[in-house]
Amino acid sequence: MYAVEAVGVWRFFSKTPVLRDVSFKVEEGLVFGVIGPNGAGKTTLFRILATLLKPSKGAARVLGKDVVGESAEVRRLITYLPEEAGVYKHLSGLDFLKMMKNLYDVDSKAVERGAEISGLGRSLGRKMGEYSKGMRRRILLASCLMVNPRLSILDEPTAGLDVEHSVYVRKTIKQHSAHGTTFIISSHNMLEVQYLCDEVALINRGTIVEQGKPSKLTSAYGVQNLEELFVKKTEETG
Repeated sequence: MYAVEAVGVWRFFSKTPVLRDVSFKVEEGLVFGVIGPNGAGKTTLFRILATLLKPSKGAARVLGKDVVGESAEVRRLITYLPEEAGVYKHLSGLDFLKMMKNLYDVDSKAVERGAEISGLGRSLGRKMGEYSKGMRRRILLASCLMVNPRLSILDEPTAGLDVEHSVYVRKTIKQHSAHGTTFIISSHNMLEVQYLCDEVALINRGTIVEQGKPSKLTSAYGVQNLEELFVKKTEETG
């Protein structure tokens, strides 16, 4: 069984296609990167997988469950962290983790796991309105992973973060992937993608134009890194 399987997915807004016949598969346990320029359709794809949008045509399944017909079951298996996710500024970090534990109805040790994942220590007692952007991202990531999802969808997990917090987020993703969590992530940082991802799909103008392991793709196209491949393929398909 695949963690994610999309077959011929289209999504229109009015009459404009944002996703065009998107098909791909993600094996369980991988960190899978979806990369592409702004407006390529990454966030729309993520929202469909997270059951927040319905495909206009085609089908998508998450861990064998249809994202439309079995959306409630899908939501119990996944977590989703949007790029612009905010925090409850008047809640402390600890109270936020407790709230998420109750929302997901998971075991009593989830809050302890979340606190450890966040790495925020005593700052968990502070209101999240006082947190830096990096601290907010870490508590949000912790809330996604403390419930032990089988799939976690992360849209630009390190966008706008300084080096310290970016490294922490990447390290956390690597650790949880090693223990079996499947990740689908997007990032404009190609070095980050090359470090984190077992496989990548390059999407441009709503269409997947290439997919595979980063090392095999760079070798096949005779480029030094994913950044050069990104530029090459977006120019070809622009």
